[in-house]
Amino acid sequence: MLKFFFLVLMVVVALLIYTATRPDTFRITRATLVKAQPDTLFALINDLRRHAAWGPWESLDPAMKRVYSENSRGVGASYAWVGNHQAGTGRIEITESVPDERVRMKLDYLQPFEAHNSVEFTLDRQGETTLVTWSMQGTNNFMGKLMGLLFSDRLIGGMFEKGLSNLKALAESATPAVLERS
Repeated sequence: MLKFFFLVLMVVVALLIYTATRPDTFRITRATLVKAQPDTLFALINDLRRHAAWGPWESLDPAMKRVYSENSRGVGASYAWVGNHQAGTGRIEITESVPDERVRMKLDYLQPFEAHNSVEFTLDRQGETTLVTWSMQGTNNFMGKLMGLLFSDRLIGGMFEKGLSNLKALAESATPAVLERS
């Protein structure tokens, strides 16, 4: 029994040492090709109210409460949310908006844990399709490094993949009338 205890202790210590040597920053990126032009995708990404139609976290709490800024599009647009333990609590704000090319956002996640990250969507026209890249980057404290070893890229990356799939389906079926609605 004592040998087992020391073996477990050594594994835990090794994991903690390895965690401490991990980078202080992280970046998670996913991309997909969409059969739509950049302006169609830009309209869906640059308007925070439209995220409810494709955002992967939206389905985690159907009763999530959202508060939007007066303008939901472009630089300065923001929304805050309060959701269940899966959706959490936070705020996102558009910090850069380059039509048909890029949207950058500041993400402040407050609960169940605190994190302050940058989010970026880039749109790269490739003939009749557009490569949409969604990335998030930020800093890692020790707990962030430990969580990153176990969950971050798979968990967040999986949510990005789901969101990009939703965005693709919406953009590929969108009509001009749908895109003009606020």
